[in-house]
Amino acid sequence: MEVGNTMIENLGIDITLLEKGRVEATMPVDERTRQPFGILHGGASVALAETVASIGAYELVDQETESVAGLEINANHIRGVKDGTVKAVATVLHQGKSTQVWDIKISDEEGKLICVSRCTMAVLKLTK
Repeated sequence: MEVGNTMIENLGIDITLLEKGRVEATMPVDERTRQPFGILHGGASVALAETVASIGAYELVDQETESVAGLEINANHIRGVKDGTVKAVATVLHQGKSTQVWDIKISDEEGKLICVSRCTMAVLKLTK
C-alpha cells in the first residue's frame, strides 16, 4: 500500500499494528490536525478513524478479486486535545460478503477517550 503523497502522510498518521481484524495507528496533534481554536479538528479524527478501518478492511478481503471503500462513518467527539499524539484502535465488529463494520476508539496519551467512531466499509468486486 502506497501512503506517500496521501492524507495518511500529510496528517502524519503512523500505522503501528496491523493484524487480521485489528489496526492501531497514531496521529500527532499539531498545526496539520488542529482547528483554529487550538484543539484537534473533528475532521482529522474522522480521517484517522476511516484510515484504520479502511486498512483493516482491506486486510480481510481477497485482494486479487476485491477492494474496499468507506460506505458510512459516524463519530462522537468526547474530549478535546491540544497537543501530543492520539492513538486509534480499530476492531472489526462484522465481516460479511459485501460489508464490514468497524469500531474505532481514539484516545490521548493518557488513555482518555477522545472520539468513538463506527465505520461501515463496502466490499467491492474488482472487474477484469
